[in-house]
Amino acid sequence: MVEMRKPIQVSEAIERVLGYRNQGATEYVSINDCDNRRLGVNIVAEEPVPSFDKSPYDGFAFSSADTNGAGRNHPVQFKVVEHIGAGQVPVVKLKKGQATRIMTGAKIPEGADCVAMFEICQTYEENGQSFMTIKRQMNAGQNIIRKESEVTRGTKLVDRGKLINPGVKALLATFGYSEVCVAKRPVVGVIATGTELLDVNEELQPGKIRNSNAYMIESQIIRAGGECKYYGKLADEFEPSYKLIRNALNEVDMLITTGGVSVGDFDLMPAIYEKLGADVLFNKVAMRPGSVTTVANCAGKMMFGLSGNPSACYVGFELFTRPVIQQYLFNPNLFLKRISAVLGADFPKPNPFTRFVRCYITYDDAQIQAQLAGMDKSNVVTSLAHSTCLMILPGGTRGFQTGDEVEVLLLEDNDGQREFQHVQRRD
Repeated sequence: MVEMRKPIQVSEAIERVLGYRNQGATEYVSINDCDNRRLGVNIVAEEPVPSFDKSPYDGFAFSSADTNGAGRNHPVQFKVVEHIGAGQVPVVKLKKGQATRIMTGAKIPEGADCVAMFEICQTYEENGQSFMTIKRQMNAGQNIIRKESEVTRGTKLVDRGKLINPGVKALLATFGYSEVCVAKRPVVGVIATGTELLDVNEELQPGKIRNSNAYMIESQIIRAGGECKYYGKLADEFEPSYKLIRNALNEVDMLITTGGVSVGDFDLMPAIYEKLGADVLFNKVAMRPGSVTTVANCAGKMMFGLSGNPSACYVGFELFTRPVIQQYLFNPNLFLKRISAVLGADFPKPNPFTRFVRCYITYDDAQIQAQLAGMDKSNVVTSLAHSTCLMILPGGTRGFQTGDEVEVLLLEDNDGQREFQHVQRRD
């Protein structure tokens, strides 16, 4: 049995989990189905952008040398010999005194080195022929978008692991990625333990509670970019629990169990880890809520033993499981983004360990405030519905007051950050 219950710091626990450097796989999906997936490869420009000199305006293209001496009292006349729109290719090579009527995005004709906007030109017809006059001198290269001015061929545009948003999708389409290489979503197994648990559609019974953790964790997995495989709930019976967990490990990339990780008479997970031959990385963390969070590695598969208390379960996932999912997705920013804020209400509770408080952000006089989302107890579920971040209160403190500076982890931010900053204890 696993008996050691010496707490380690949160940062050390994270280092142990990520020390296994879990690597993901890739797959190809249609560009129509790639939204909110993470790139499995770097995106490189297959051709220059633009691939030809083009016009940024509707106007006339011609040689700038033909406007030498042009002015308000000395208009210069051009014969319009061609009219091209975007997507059309000019066929006439311009000679002296000739111009092409050109639309926005169209290719610059040979013999032209500038574009005059339509608004500064005067046009007229004479004997069935179109003419244009201009009363200003133009410079070579004026109003021309040059070939390769945006991107040269071979330029790396987006790194592997980047979340595909509308802008990234536009690049994929620009360079012809009808099929997109994306990070394969890791399959995360979920098993809820506890004889006291009821299914969501069951009537409440004395001494029983509905199983909220499994549905909460499923949503957290999806938000993190993973794929959930729910195996149901288990009663506090060793052999059926052991067999299901052993079989589940063969079907998933990692496994989450909720409950059963404490030291009570009916907490079975320590014995199951032992029988599986799993390497227990830690079984107690110096934090609240979720101090009994346990993580083990079984033949290369990470096992996350999260608390049965909803808020503790929630926090344990965000701190330890979410970064591993990001590893599988090639995301270099494994951790929740951290920002500074000021506390919007008193928090008098002492903190012997680092505490992660459910909260949400408000803005007052351009100041970011962290507001308490509700009751701060590990068994509370109602505060989670309003939580958009976790406020970090260091251990060794005897409470905080309104206006104190605090740090918060953003739960719904996709950018993240590369490092998990150590939280200093205040003694």
